[in-house]
Order: sequence, then structure tokens, then C-alpha cells
Amino acid sequence: MSLNRRHVLGSGAVLGLSLPVLAACGGDSGDGGDSSGADSGADSGSGDGGGDAPDAGSSLASTDQVPVGGGVILAEVVLTQPTEGEFKAFTNVCTHQGCKVSSVETTINCQCHGSAFSITDGSVEAGPANAPLEEVAITVDGDEISTA
Repeated sequence: MSLNRRHVLGSGAVLGLSLPVLAACGGDSGDGGDSSGADSGADSGSGDGGGDAPDAGSSLASTDQVPVGGGVILAEVVLTQPTEGEFKAFTNVCTHQGCKVSSVETTINCQCHGSAFSITDGSVEAGPANAPLEEVAITVDGDEISTA
């Protein structure tokens, strides 16, 4: 079988046009799906809270909404009440990879990788995080908790 110029150019054109289609159908779609899921969790965690405290004077909650020995997660902060009448506030973004903390029991917990923080001072009680949650200044006036 002899090859002529028309045959070679035609085959090259078909190959050249089909490579981008094959590349789009390749392993990238699987990798993209996995990384977008992981990235979206981290992005939404830091994008929604970002560790930024609310504006000074913003009303956060009433004291009866914060359980003694625990706390509540709000839009931008975590409020805790380590002992009766003692209120603390911390950023609600885990210092490990920027996920929002997910629950408050006897510790402030991040479900992304299992970090746990003290409800008293925000210090790390379980890693992989190695930096504490940033404390947010608050004031308590009667039964109202606000940012300072």
C-alpha cells in the first residue's frame, strides 16, 4: 500500500481534531470532580466566614442561647460559655485549612479533619490544626452579647 500526500494530510487532520475531544473525556473529569468537591468545601469555609469578625457593636445573641459548658456557632463567630456567666467569642474558621467549625460540645470541633479547640481560650486540643482560633472581643450588656 502506498501512502500519498492526501492520505497523510487527511489522517493528520482527523487525529488533530480528535485529540482535544479525547483529552476532554480523559482522566481530567474525574480529577476535576474530586478537587472541586474538596476545594468548594475549603473555599466556602473561608469565603463565608474568612475569619473576619463582625462589625463592632453588632448584636450576636442573647445569653440564654449559649449553653453553659458549650456554645453556639453563628454566621461569623463561635460563642461559648465555659462557666456560668463567662462568655467568649472566637472566629468560626478552623486554622488548619479554613473549613468552618461544625459543632460545639465540650470543644469547638471541625469536621473537615478532626481538629478540636478549647471553648475557654480557643487553643488547639486536637490536631491537625496547630494554631488557636482567634478570639473576638465581645461585650455582655444584661442578656445581650455584642461585638466590642
